[in-house]
Amino acid sequence: MIRYILTRLARAILTILLVMTFAFVVLRLSGDPAQILLGPDAPQDAIDTFRARWGLDDPLWRQYLAYLGQILRGDFGTSMRDGSAAITLVLERVPATLALTVPALILKLGIGIPAGVYAALHRESLADRGVIMASIFGFTIPSFVLGLLLVLVFAITFDLLPAGGQDSWRHAVLPIVTMSIGGIGILARFSRSAMIEVLGQPYIRTAMAKGLPWRDVVWKHALPNAAVPIVTLVGFMVGSLIAGAIVVESIFSWPGVGRLIVVSVANRDLAVVQCLLLVIAATMVIANLLVDFAYGLLDPRLRSGRPAH
Repeated sequence: MIRYILTRLARAILTILLVMTFAFVVLRLSGDPAQILLGPDAPQDAIDTFRARWGLDDPLWRQYLAYLGQILRGDFGTSMRDGSAAITLVLERVPATLALTVPALILKLGIGIPAGVYAALHRESLADRGVIMASIFGFTIPSFVLGLLLVLVFAITFDLLPAGGQDSWRHAVLPIVTMSIGGIGILARFSRSAMIEVLGQPYIRTAMAKGLPWRDVVWKHALPNAAVPIVTLVGFMVGSLIAGAIVVESIFSWPGVGRLIVVSVANRDLAVVQCLLLVIAATMVIANLLVDFAYGLLDPRLRSGRPAH
């Protein structure tokens, strides 16, 4: 078990390091922050001074080593726009993003999984076909299209809900629904497939042949085994809570991490973008790490390294 945990931790650290390196290199090759922040008419002396102030005139490898040293000291850099600590700017936006993503995740789990299980238990019925059609619609329509449609219908046409902002709970309804629909469709379709596959296994037929009540077969045998592959999908959704808010927050003018990413990338605010990507990567890695640990608890064969056949 200890070896299993250490292996996963090593992979997690390596993944975060690779994300940090990739973000660092790409951001510095994508454009000069001095030109963007100072403007195209800025004199060369001002540009040179700006670059020297932020260490942009050093070789790339020296900038990278300095960046790693900062991270190891717990310093995530300073915003080039206003001089604030990058980590402070990010943490100030996290609660607003969680105010959307956590309710959206609850809706995904509370609607998607039961709908998929119900459809599997009533296969080929009208309800099953309805769940399939609704789930296909949910995970195929892009979030930006869905968001604009919801604004058009509920904010503009019927004037029932605000189109943007963060003044009250009513402003959060449309963003939460927009973020939920796709995940509900994916979870419903995936849960249905996993449940149907489990119901066709020999041990389910054996349990039924022993005369066990259908309710016990479903709750004690089918559902626990069908839940194993769903854990991976749920872990991905948890890990992508922050990253998944970028488009929705931009549509609804929600002042969260997603909008901060868009603004920071447009302004080439290197420290803030790097900090944001690091937070997103760490969230996804931690979620995947928890999924790996959950697998290790659910299936001892994974801990021992033996194939799970």
